[in-house]
Amino acid sequence: MLSCMKTGGTCLCSRLLDEFVNHIQELKMMDERIQRKVEKLEQQCQKEAKEFAKKVQELQKSNQVAFQHFQELDEHISYVATKVCHLGDQLEGVNTPRQRAVEAQKLMKYFNEFLDGELKSDVFTNSEKIKEAADIIQKLHLIAQELPFDRFAEVKSKIASKYHDLELQLIQEFTSAQRKGEILRMREVAAVLLHFKGYSHCVDVYIKQCQEGAYMRNDIFEDSAVLCQRVNEQVGDIFSSPETVLAKLIQNVFEVKLQTFVKDLLEDCRKSDAEQYLKNLYDLYTRTTNLSSKLMEFNLGTDKQTFLSKLMKSIFISYLENYIDVETGYLRSRSSMILQRYYDSKNHQKRSLGTGGIQDLKERIRQRTNLSLGPSIDTHGETFLTQEVVVNLLQETKQAFERCHRLSDPSDLPKNAFKIFTILVEYLCIEHIDYALEIGLAAIPSPDSKNANLYFFDVVQQANTIFHLFDKQFNDHLMPLISSSPKLTECLQKKKEIIEQMEVKLDTGIDRTLNCMIGQMKHILVTEQKKTDFKPEDENNVMIQYTTACVKVCVYVRKQVEKIRNSMDGKNVETVLMEFGVRFHRLIYEHLQQYSYSSMGGMLAICDVAEYRKCAKDFQIQLVLQLFDTLHSLCNLLVVAPDNLKQVCSGEQLANLDKNTLHSFVQLRADYRSSRLARHFS
Repeated sequence: MLSCMKTGGTCLCSRLLDEFVNHIQELKMMDERIQRKVEKLEQQCQKEAKEFAKKVQELQKSNQVAFQHFQELDEHISYVATKVCHLGDQLEGVNTPRQRAVEAQKLMKYFNEFLDGELKSDVFTNSEKIKEAADIIQKLHLIAQELPFDRFAEVKSKIASKYHDLELQLIQEFTSAQRKGEILRMREVAAVLLHFKGYSHCVDVYIKQCQEGAYMRNDIFEDSAVLCQRVNEQVGDIFSSPETVLAKLIQNVFEVKLQTFVKDLLEDCRKSDAEQYLKNLYDLYTRTTNLSSKLMEFNLGTDKQTFLSKLMKSIFISYLENYIDVETGYLRSRSSMILQRYYDSKNHQKRSLGTGGIQDLKERIRQRTNLSLGPSIDTHGETFLTQEVVVNLLQETKQAFERCHRLSDPSDLPKNAFKIFTILVEYLCIEHIDYALEIGLAAIPSPDSKNANLYFFDVVQQANTIFHLFDKQFNDHLMPLISSSPKLTECLQKKKEIIEQMEVKLDTGIDRTLNCMIGQMKHILVTEQKKTDFKPEDENNVMIQYTTACVKVCVYVRKQVEKIRNSMDGKNVETVLMEFGVRFHRLIYEHLQQYSYSSMGGMLAICDVAEYRKCAKDFQIQLVLQLFDTLHSLCNLLVVAPDNLKQVCSGEQLANLDKNTLHSFVQLRADYRSSRLARHFS
């Protein structure tokens, strides 16, 4: 069985091997057939490539032959063309004199008809041949002008009459065509009239008829823009020089329509109502400028900018020459009226504050000594400053700056703007703010006044607010007008002088007001503080934590600190509070040194100073708080045991103080006369 399987397997392998060998033989034979076919195709391709190269060479030779034939043909054509041109020149040389002779003959024929006095030619009698007649009469008119007058006066007159008749007839024809909207006919007639003297009249008729019915709205400027736009779209289809006709239309619109409109509006109010006159002038000039900007889009010739500028100048020149005089005159009267109306509403007769040597001397003495030279004014708390007046003045000036920018010649703009600024300074800064400061200064009571109304800080607050508005207008409306001119330096200098002048008066008023505050605080202390407060008769029955004088002073100080914060801005708050705090400390320091202190009285003094120190915290100024801390430490010297006195004096708060200062406080103790205390400072 196994032997049979082996024999069968061997037979199968032998058959597979034979099959595999047979397939390899077939593949080899197939490869040989394909290889022979490839070789055959390669030979055929090489053969065809040779044949194609041979054909290309033959075509190149044919192309060279054709190119040579083309060159010969081109030379022949050029020769023939030269001959033709030469022949044409010869024919033209013969034909032109002939045509001229024929034309001259015709003109002589027509001239004879005028000479005979009877026009028989169809060209003159047939209305449909008006174009040919116009051409002939135009030439005859030129010829007639060369003839002597004495011999040909009559014929010249007839030719001229016919010339004018035809000219009038053509214009009527053009007018009729325009009314019917026949653009082609208008162009034909305009082309004929181009060589006539009446061509300009044709243009005038066109311009006149274009404007018929054009001004139906209430806005003459918008109507003019629409009219020019419509004509601009049409005029090129009618006239050979459309830009000239359009320019003439625009000139007519400016010099007739707009000039009349402007004159009617301005002349009515020029002398009677300066405000309305300036508003109308600004509005009309602005709208005319806007119209000119729109017209710049059209083709008006070479220099349309200059052309339109001249037209605008012709309308407004008489009004712009003295514009700034009217502007400044109106601004002065208006500003004066605004101020006067305000003072009248307050039933206030404006005071003459006076100037000169004596007044200046008084002011210098008052600034240095804080003496009240002359009676103070009772204004009942009125600051005589109001934002309503300021806004009105600034609004009037803003409008003046805007008109100045628009209506001034560029070379005069900085100078004119400076004039307006000067008026603003005069009425806002001097007549209103400075006057209010002077009144406020005069109303500040003397330092020894009792329960006086201190309202100068209200003046300061309003003056600062107003000046911020003034400064904003300076930057927003004046600076752009003068920024590139020498007037900039002059304006900045004037503004600086005004600021410095006001700052001096504000500083003076604040200083005197602080003195009054200290005076009123001093009056409270003198009135409310009793000697028995710090040296009570019964040391064991003292129930109060701090004295009545201290309470009232602290209430007053807190009220004034709040007022200062509400009245000042920026670093000014810190500066004024620091000065007030230092003076407050000095007042309390000097006040405490006027009394003698028992042990319980010293404790009360410490309680008072502690309360003052709490009040000083409201200042939020480190220096003021340090001063009251030191004062509180000094008050400890009033109660410390004699044996501990040196230790306290050498403590952190008192170590840097002068020995005399420490001694002055120790001397306030009721027991200072004891030998032990005196020995410590001997």
